[in-house]
Amino acid sequence: MENTNAYLRIGTVYYKVVKKPLASGDKVELLLPWSVECIKQDHGKSFLSTIPKYDGFCLVPAHLNYQRKIENFYNRYSPFPHEPKAGYPKQILMFLNHVFGEQLEQGLDYFKILLLYPTQILPILCLVSRERNTGKTTFLNFCKAIFGDNMTINSNEDFRSNFNAEWANKLIIGVDETFLDKKEDSERIKNLSTSRYYKIEAKGQDRQEIEFFGKFILCSNNEDNFIQIEASEIRYWIRRLPTLTTDHRNLLADLKNEIPFFIHYLIERPFASPPSTRMWFRPEQIATAALKHIKRYNRNRLETEMAQILLHIIDTKETVQTVCFCISDMQDWLQKKGIHHRDIASIRKILQQEWKLKPADNSNSYLQYRFGSDGIIYEFMQKGRFYAIENKQVLKLNNPDDFDDNNIIQRE
Repeated sequence: MENTNAYLRIGTVYYKVVKKPLASGDKVELLLPWSVECIKQDHGKSFLSTIPKYDGFCLVPAHLNYQRKIENFYNRYSPFPHEPKAGYPKQILMFLNHVFGEQLEQGLDYFKILLLYPTQILPILCLVSRERNTGKTTFLNFCKAIFGDNMTINSNEDFRSNFNAEWANKLIIGVDETFLDKKEDSERIKNLSTSRYYKIEAKGQDRQEIEFFGKFILCSNNEDNFIQIEASEIRYWIRRLPTLTTDHRNLLADLKNEIPFFIHYLIERPFASPPSTRMWFRPEQIATAALKHIKRYNRNRLETEMAQILLHIIDTKETVQTVCFCISDMQDWLQKKGIHHRDIASIRKILQQEWKLKPADNSNSYLQYRFGSDGIIYEFMQKGRFYAIENKQVLKLNNPDDFDDNNIIQRE
């Protein structure tokens, strides 16, 4: 399709294949509807018989064995822009080691899966760091350089828009400066990450259902809450990037030069991780401290306040190894902190479902703590069906990253 004067007839509509120049100096191939009269004026009536004809569009992703025409249908998936070439991708491997760190093997598997099995479901890859010069945007541009027109880099508004025709048929959907803090944003991304079909919508056109194979790469300067992630969620692969150790001004250009070597390297390199789940990787293979941090930050305010109250008690009462309390005690503590109208059901749900605590079988005596207006915690003997939580459990609730996943309270 190098000829910019090429025409196609797909179904009953004529199109012109054009190369649209971009500000970056690159070009993107577009199919623009073209009237029959214009073609006749420019090339003569007899030219129409020379135009290739297709029955319709299809979307079949492939890279190393790409086909534009599949059973007389025009494949809208763009050709892979690279040919493998023997060589060692030194700069690329150094850069990917910076991005994936101790998970480099999984990172290389991620790229090999994209190359060989583009329809395979993959985790939602997120690169976060509040620091500058970490390589997040460079990574997006590097992926774009590899997969060309089959990747798009969007803004938050592009993703939230009802009109999705520009990205719904892409292999990779990148979102730079991500801040999708609404519940519906996270639900949409989660559902799409494992969806096989999606309804595509363009301005002035009816919605159509298409096969969906898009992979999401999100980059953000917000390490805490750029997206809502529940404690049980396993679809996110979050990497916190450190600052690049060297100021390499031509890094992206050097990475692009090594892409043919990288493709050859991926083809020859065996997989380090065999497929073991629908997203290929097991949850523990892509677990990171950054993921735990965001999950902890996204816990609802009530749970966070309850955990902090208990931490204050054990910090103040240093000799106490176990804190006992009833739900009414927790209600009083929350009210003292200015959190009002918390119903018993919400507190009980956190205690029993989230923290896995059980109340005493019978009403027994326990040491009750009350917060005085002078800031002092007073002790009283009280009776009730109390909950008991050990100090180390309280510490884990407030600092889960400091404990092994198998200790005490299982939150993942």
